[in-house]
Amino acid sequence: MSASESSSVGRRTFVLGTAAAAGSAALAGPLAPVASAAGFGWSDDGSNYVVDTGANLVFKVSKTNGDLTSLVYKGIEYQGYGGKNSHVESGLGTSTVTITQSGSTILISVAYGTLRHYYAARSGENNVYLWTSKADTSVSATRYIVRVKAGLFLNDEPDSYTYTTSTIEASDVFAKSDGQTRSKHYSKLRVIDYDYIGWTTGSVGLWIVRSNHEKASGGPFYRSLLRHQSADGGGLYEILYYGENQTEDQRFGLQGPYVIAFTDGGAPSSSLYHANLTTSWADSLGISGYVGAGGRGRVAGVGISGRNTAYAYTVGLANSAAQYWGSARSSDGYFSVGGVLPGAYTLTVYKSELAVYSTQVTVSAGSTTTLNTITVPSSNDPSNASAIWRIGDWNGTPSGFKNADLMTYAHPSDVRAASWTGNVVIGSGSETAAFPAYLWKDVNSGLLVYFKLTAAQATAAHTLRIGVTTAYANGRPQITVNDTWTSAIPSPPTQPSTRSLTVGSYRGNNYTFTYSIPASAWLTDTSQYNVLKINVVSGSGTTGYLSAGTAIDAIDLLA
Repeated sequence: MSASESSSVGRRTFVLGTAAAAGSAALAGPLAPVASAAGFGWSDDGSNYVVDTGANLVFKVSKTNGDLTSLVYKGIEYQGYGGKNSHVESGLGTSTVTITQSGSTILISVAYGTLRHYYAARSGENNVYLWTSKADTSVSATRYIVRVKAGLFLNDEPDSYTYTTSTIEASDVFAKSDGQTRSKHYSKLRVIDYDYIGWTTGSVGLWIVRSNHEKASGGPFYRSLLRHQSADGGGLYEILYYGENQTEDQRFGLQGPYVIAFTDGGAPSSSLYHANLTTSWADSLGISGYVGAGGRGRVAGVGISGRNTAYAYTVGLANSAAQYWGSARSSDGYFSVGGVLPGAYTLTVYKSELAVYSTQVTVSAGSTTTLNTITVPSSNDPSNASAIWRIGDWNGTPSGFKNADLMTYAHPSDVRAASWTGNVVIGSGSETAAFPAYLWKDVNSGLLVYFKLTAAQATAAHTLRIGVTTAYANGRPQITVNDTWTSAIPSPPTQPSTRSLTVGSYRGNNYTFTYSIPASAWLTDTSQYNVLKINVVSGSGTTGYLSAGTAIDAIDLLA
């Protein structure tokens, strides 16, 4: 079973990313649209607009606040847990709600202050298309949550409450009786990793197909809420802006379409995926801020040289108004990023998640901006520097370090985590696997690294580098060598101010600390181990796993 497919007791549940999508789409997509499906239309029951797609789906939208109050597929009600509706945020409050029909499309428009939200249905489809336009901060965050009745899809995934009430952190991280941890924060997946999320029983699938997230924030490697399951039901999320461990300012404007899709058990049709969704039928609907395909452009690159072919490379585009990304071809680095709003962008090349090159590009509507081969300078990749020893590799992630993989879907206290303490010996062959992915002031500060130097190396000054990917409460490393030389306390780099290490995210702002160690700090007896002590320092944080901490990318001693 792959990392993107997992099972639950009695039923199946899937989270499928782009890599799995092509093979899964043929399973059982939504019913094909028909020219004029029987029953297609809408009515008013006094409290709600009732939309019949003419397929197997009937849904209701409140005329008072724009909530989705009913979601009936093949005669079964799926909407509702804990007495709550499906909606933007936790409900918008009193809104102006209107409905129009244009041929085979029905559009419901919701106006709440400066926020606009839309539902659309197409004749013969088991889909609800949604757009959300946020103009300012009058609505704090932006999500749409589909609240699903209890018992329809059982789920024991990492991003789940899993029917437990044992809270171990805040009110959103839980412990099961077996010592495993669960939280809605533990998504496992980055935005770049998936096109849709949801659940299936094998005969019915309920999914959210995500938008392209062009007006979201955090870039391609951001992790966010995807779904959760609790005793009274489940929730599927489309997160349009989320502040947890956020690295960017909030963007404003129209996001979508994202799609609530029902199937006969399989994955949603690939035609719905954000990269392929054709919405020409929406061009004339009058959706505020909507820009059709003709008003967008593309950036394409001949290739990228200077790559480390052991890693995947991603090309990102970003400015204050929008963000986009695409994968570079493994053979030559060719890339193409389409559907881009006109404007000037910073183009960034990432080796895994580490930025190694950037430039400026301008995108125009209806055209492609073509770039010649991008050459990544050798000095831009810290892995190219000659090192006496290195723990991990420079890729912008804690990958390979102890507990690194587990931390995207579990709390550090989880029973499955190896001990966060323990020292490291260079030359043992297990340096990276023995070094903890995260260091905390109150948990494992003071970790020791043992290493030997040759006579020539011991007579020279050297630079030590510690790369980090995020930090909590201004945690940063201070080093001591052989108990005789101690570095100054470095200034903290800019990092997100919220929780990170305990809610499944190492993704902050990559930063490299450098320490110039004089020759006088080394032992002259080459048969003895030099000892590097790494402490976490900060005047902030509390205790335990909420003490000041940092996530590690790589550590090396340069030749």
